[in-house]
Amino acid sequence: MFSMVLFSCKDKPKQDTADDRKYVLPDSMLKTLHLDTVRLRPNVDAVTLTGVVDFNQDNMVHIYPLVSGNLQGIKVMLGDYVHAGDVLGTIKSTDVAGMSSSLVNAQANLSVTKRALDAAKSMFQSGLNAQTDVVSAEGDFKQAQAELARVKQVMQINGAGSGVNSIIKAPISGFVVEKNVTNNTYIRSDNGNPMFTISDLKNVWVMANVYESSITKVRKGDRAEVTTLSYPDRVFNGSVSEVMNVLDPQSKVMKVKIALPNTDYALKPQMFTTVNIIQNEGGQSLAVPASALIFNDSQYYVLVYKSPSDIRITPVTISGTTANYTYIKSGLQQGDVLIASQALMIFQELNG
Repeated sequence: MFSMVLFSCKDKPKQDTADDRKYVLPDSMLKTLHLDTVRLRPNVDAVTLTGVVDFNQDNMVHIYPLVSGNLQGIKVMLGDYVHAGDVLGTIKSTDVAGMSSSLVNAQANLSVTKRALDAAKSMFQSGLNAQTDVVSAEGDFKQAQAELARVKQVMQINGAGSGVNSIIKAPISGFVVEKNVTNNTYIRSDNGNPMFTISDLKNVWVMANVYESSITKVRKGDRAEVTTLSYPDRVFNGSVSEVMNVLDPQSKVMKVKIALPNTDYALKPQMFTTVNIIQNEGGQSLAVPASALIFNDSQYYVLVYKSPSDIRITPVTISGTTANYTYIKSGLQQGDVLIASQALMIFQELNG
C-alpha cells in the first residue's frame, strides 16, 4: 500500500512539445554546409554508358630484347616512374661480344687505311707513285670510315656497352606498367612478349561501351562527363575523340574513345567508369546539383533551406540528369536555396 502511494505521488514524465523536437542545424555543420540555388540551365540530353580507363596507346612504348642473352641488374619494379634514358637492366650477350669484336676490327682497319693513305700521299709528292694510288688509298680509307660508323650505329641500336653488355634504357618518361622479366633470365631476341612497357599516364583513354539502341546518340566531338567509384564526387571532363564503327562480336557493343587529361594520376588503367555523353537540346529548365537529391521510398526529395531552424523536405519530380546536375520537372521554383552537401544525413535527422 505504501509503495502504491509513493508511485502515485511521483511527477509525471514531461511531454516534449513540437518546439522541443524541432531540428536546428548545428553551427559546426552550418560552417561546412554547401548551399546552392535552383536556377535555369541549358537543356541537355545525356546518354549514360559504362567504360574502363585504358592507357593512351600513343604515349606507350613496349621494350623488346634486341639481342639474346642473360638479363641481369634489373633496376625497376612494376609501377615505378622512370625518366627517358634511365637504365632498366643489362643483357650479357654473345651477340654484343661479336659487335665489340667488329668494332675493334673496324677501328684497326681505319687506322691501317689512314696510314696507307698518308704514305700514298707522301710518295706521290715525292714522285714515287701515281695519283691513282692516292685515289685508291682514299677509297679504302672512306670505306673503313663507313664500316666503323655502321658498327657503332648497330651497337647503339642494340644498346651495346662495353664488353658483352647490352644496356636497356627507357626510351620515354613514364610509369612501368608491365614487367615480364626477372633477374638471371635468359631471353631471346625473337621473344614475342615485351620485357617492359612504359606509359605516360598524364593522358589516358576511357573506352566506353555503346549498345545498339544508343549508337545514333553518340558522335565524335560530343562532350563527355566521366565518374568513377574511387572518386564519386569528382567529374572528369573530356570529349569523344574516336568512334569505332564496328560492333564487338562477343559483347555486341560499339566502342568509343574519350581522351582525358590525368595530370594528378588520379585515373588508373582498368578503373571502371560511368560516362555521360552530353548533347545540347536547346532551351532551358530548372536544375539542381545532383548532390542535393535524395531518393527515399520511391520518391525524390530535396531540402529547401530557409534558416538553420527551418529546413523543408520537398518532394520533386525529375526530368533528366547528368553527372553534375538534375533537371526538375516540378516541386521547386527558380531561386529556391537548397542544401547541396550532407543532405542525406540531415534528411535522416529531420525524419528521426
